[in-house]
Formats: sequence, C-alpha cells, structure tokens
Amino acid sequence: MKKIRYAIIVLVVLNSPIASSWSSEKSDSGLPLPRFVSLGDDRVNARAGPGFRFPINWVYLRKNFPVEVIDEFGHWRRIKDIDGIEGWIHLSMLSGRRTFIIHSLDAEPSVLILRGGPSNQSAPVAQVEIGAHGNILECGEGWCRVELAPHRGWLSKHLLWGVYEHEFIN
Repeated sequence: MKKIRYAIIVLVVLNSPIASSWSSEKSDSGLPLPRFVSLGDDRVNARAGPGFRFPINWVYLRKNFPVEVIDEFGHWRRIKDIDGIEGWIHLSMLSGRRTFIIHSLDAEPSVLILRGGPSNQSAPVAQVEIGAHGNILECGEGWCRVELAPHRGWLSKHLLWGVYEHEFIN
C-alpha cells in the first residue's frame, strides 16, 4: 500500500506546474528556454514585469544586442543581458537574429584573432577586442563563423556571449 501511495505522489509531483520549471521542456511558444535572441530595435524598454503597466527599469539603445530569454508570459519575454540584468520585453521588440559579444575571460588576452578557419592554426583574418559584437553565421563543434563588419571569420565558441557551448547553428 505504501508503494502505491508513493507512486501516486511521484506522478502528481511530476505532472504539476512546479515540476515543469525543473525540466528542459519547451516553453509555451514551443521554443526552448533558455535561448538567445537579439534586440530588434534601436530603443527597447525592459520592464519590471510582463505588461505595459509595469515601470520601465532599463532602456537598451543598441539594435541586434544579444539577450537570453529565460522566461515567457503571453507576449512577453523575460530576458537577461551579458551583465546579468533582467527585464521583461514585448516579443515584438525581439529578433531571432543571432548575434554575439566577445566577453571578458580572465585568462584571455585583450586582443583576439579572427581566423580563416575553425582552428587556432588557421590564418589570421583580423584582430578583435573584448566587447566587440557581430553576427553569428554558423556554429559547429567549438567554433563559430561570425561577421564583424567588414570581416568574416572564425572565433572559438567559448569567447562568445550569445551562443551555448553545446549549440550548433546552421
């Protein structure tokens, strides 16, 4: 009898709304959480909550700035930026365009090399600095082909904020 009660409790807990936040299931939109997107306009308000009635806590002033969607509520997306700042943005102000920022790593030099291929032995294309941002064109195992206008080349994936280490982009 105790085993049956235990099994029923486990089933109830696993089917509860609380349990869904622990899993890696897709969101209401059918897209995975978390995921990276970019800002779709030059001026985007980040609000304290999911609705126009909530105060604006932050204003982003850079189109194509990468942000991470960490939650959804109706037409609103809770995002987190590279500095860990969170806010709610209406989905009409977001784009599926994949972009990145080269983030600071203590062990890395301040100037990095954009390469002609996905290898440290590939020919240099250009020097780039921490904080540079651009478009992600594709990502494979450990490397992403990127565009830092006017240059295109490859950067190690671990240098980029805007893509997950396990993620592949075509």
